[in-house]
Amino acid sequence: MMSILTYFLLVLLLIIPFISLTYAVEINVVDFGARGDGKTDASPAFLKAWTVACSSLEPTTIYVPRRRFLLGQITFEGPCTNSGITLRIDGILVSPAYEKMGSAKYWMLFDKVEGVNITGGFLDGQGSSLWSCKGVAGQDCPVGATSLTFFGSKDVTIQNLTSINAKLYHIVILSSQNVVLQGVRIYAPEESPNTDGVHVEKSLNVRILNSGIKTGDDCVSIGPGTKDLWIQRVACGPGHGISIGSLGKEVNEEGVENVVVKSVVFTGTQNGLRIKSWGRPSKGYVKGVVFKQVVMNNVQNPILIDQNYCPNNEGCPGQHSGIQISNVTYTAIKGTSATKVAIKFDCSQTSPCEGIKEQNIQLSYLGELAESSCQNARGVVLGSVFPPSCL
Repeated sequence: MMSILTYFLLVLLLIIPFISLTYAVEINVVDFGARGDGKTDASPAFLKAWTVACSSLEPTTIYVPRRRFLLGQITFEGPCTNSGITLRIDGILVSPAYEKMGSAKYWMLFDKVEGVNITGGFLDGQGSSLWSCKGVAGQDCPVGATSLTFFGSKDVTIQNLTSINAKLYHIVILSSQNVVLQGVRIYAPEESPNTDGVHVEKSLNVRILNSGIKTGDDCVSIGPGTKDLWIQRVACGPGHGISIGSLGKEVNEEGVENVVVKSVVFTGTQNGLRIKSWGRPSKGYVKGVVFKQVVMNNVQNPILIDQNYCPNNEGCPGQHSGIQISNVTYTAIKGTSATKVAIKFDCSQTSPCEGIKEQNIQLSYLGELAESSCQNARGVVLGSVFPPSCL
């Protein structure tokens, strides 16, 4: 009698020819005409490679070898037939000078894509000449282009990518969902204007993990409509810290909720954990935020809620923020403040902060006891909190 093992082996041999096996395909941008000399625009070759990958029925890797590729303003359009595209970068992608980009808002834009993975490599935004322009009074300078943007996309992974010297923001996640940034490194000088590391807005389920950000503005900025954001094991500094906001610039604005910032280290930053809103009416909100296991090293404003943001005193003097901030927890936070006031809750007179929780906080100023300051803030204190809470 045929054994059970023999029977299953025969069945397997019979069905193998009918199984459709899917193999990953790799294509090289050099084969599509990319020169890699740092001078010749390689964007036409990259777009040709993208077209092949986008229309493929099989997972496809676009390979960028170890050379310098000048890449003009480029949009990788979706939706694609393929939901398994990897852009594997061993080289350096270099942006044109700002004079050649005009008023462009984006350098590299991925529009309505799904299942894209960017891994490795360098993005050089060549931002220094634009920063110099902005530093001269009366100069007619463009705002600048964000280095890497994902818009209307989902199931995206960005890993082991280094972005340097962006003209404006380094990485923007906008109107997207299920995005993971892992092992990202971001560098720009402390004095570089508006060079936010990662900006997330109107997006769902974004994770920023195991990354280092040194820049001239927010390490991570969180805009309206952001929900289910997780930030963990990030080193920030120099820079302006991790900021929710600024919010409330518009009256009808989506809220921010379910944000976790965990195991983060701030070094020499302007702010640590900040929530910021314009001092004028708005229907927006912030709720369900947890800041925990955070280290502050000589941070100017370690813990800050500022609901009276009004740059240049235009469009908001004499008004009050309508952003409702509630259920925000600060726990297991320690380190040093560069200013006497280490904890400041400057909340709205018409929309006070509610449900603030402080737990196990140890912040000092020059080896001495720091201070807390509260306006229109309500909450509870658990465990040991220094400086003494003003809630």
